[in-house]
Amino acid sequence: MDSPVQPVAPPYLRTALSSRMLVLLVLLIGAAVVCVRLGVWQLDRAEVRGEGSAEELAAEQAAAPPTRLAELIDPGAGFRGELIGTKAEVSGTFEDHELLVAGRSVDGRTGYLLLTPFRVTGGEGPEPVLPVVRGWVAEPHEAAAFPAPTGELEVVGYLQAGESRGETGLPAGQIDAVSPAELVNLWSGPIYSGYLVLAETDPPTDAVPVLLPPPTISGGGLDLQNLAYAVQWWIFGGFALVLWLRVVRDRARDAVQPDEPDEPDGPDEPEGPDQPGGPDQRGADPDDQPARREHHGEHQAVPAG
Repeated sequence: MDSPVQPVAPPYLRTALSSRMLVLLVLLIGAAVVCVRLGVWQLDRAEVRGEGSAEELAAEQAAAPPTRLAELIDPGAGFRGELIGTKAEVSGTFEDHELLVAGRSVDGRTGYLLLTPFRVTGGEGPEPVLPVVRGWVAEPHEAAAFPAPTGELEVVGYLQAGESRGETGLPAGQIDAVSPAELVNLWSGPIYSGYLVLAETDPPTDAVPVLLPPPTISGGGLDLQNLAYAVQWWIFGGFALVLWLRVVRDRARDAVQPDEPDEPDGPDEPEGPDQPGGPDQRGADPDDQPARREHHGEHQAVPAG
């Protein structure tokens, strides 16, 4: 009994190490490297163009006239992302219970933000409190040189979204996050979900700390169009390597497939005397043939009339 034919595994390694496949691999790796370099170039362009766009937006926001805070957001309402960096003005008074926000850097130096509650006036119902970052100091003791102004005044600044809760264990009077959810437990009254980065006051004050630049949207430093181009180039580079693997697989499978028998091009011929299965006259049985009578010179007598 013949043993069954065992399938032969495609010779992937032998096909991959063939000279033709190695040359193709070198060419495709070169193409992939070019795609990666082009993607990196597009990423650099995205950063440059993104920074330029952010600077233009910041300049436009700084030059734009301020909008009344009541027209932008209500106390306790969710903070919309498009409000970041919007120039706003509001009337009220600064209150006590100022806090220092630790671990904030300005021009490469780490220091503290002066975070002061600002009681907003002129509205209906309970007067809400707006967290205001009045500026930055390098050391905690420097905050005493920049007291918050007193009395009713107008403040102008840039809106920023509130942060999540920070860590505990800091010295008294210090926090590490401008979190309205945490500040509402320290300051009485309704509170806004964002805060104001101070730009100016009316009337102005003589002693002011280092003012912060207008806030920008996080992740807005990349131009989305160039970033998409960079991703596309990297995808093309990966596709070049996948293409080589597909070619190796197909060549290896073709190497182990048996040859298919040739099929006749024309229609089948009818069975005849000379075809298998047809009647063979040369091998016919004499008994099956009709009897043949041969008359060789035999004549019957004709009776005389």
